[in-house]
Amino acid sequence: MPPPAADPRIELATRRTAYATFRTSLALDRTTLAWIRTALTFETFGLGMVGFFRSLNQAAHSERTERLHQFAIHVGVTLVVLGMIALLISAWSHARALRVLRRGDPPALPLVPLSVAIGSCVGLLCLYALWWIFHS
Repeated sequence: MPPPAADPRIELATRRTAYATFRTSLALDRTTLAWIRTALTFETFGLGMVGFFRSLNQAAHSERTERLHQFAIHVGVTLVVLGMIALLISAWSHARALRVLRRGDPPALPLVPLSVAIGSCVGLLCLYALWWIFHS
């Protein structure tokens, strides 16, 4: 009696699962690259803000430009730190997601998404900026 033929659906399902894992890995890479761009934008904007107000202060030194420069230092440093934090958390999240994907475990949703956390920090920074504008 001949051996039973292998079910072709099993081979197809295995191939589809491998492609789905590969597509998910590429999606994780794209998400991480987007966070890298966002983090670099925060950092660049923060450094540019400090530099712009420093040059403004040097060109026309007055009490107002000095206060603006000090404010720009606070906001700029905060943006640089936020960018670095976003970069570190996105790298950690990417590595963790790849480990879960390779093990074949079901992915767990984060308690607070990175976008909500960073967006909340930027919102607080904007509130600080408004407070500073109206109370200085």
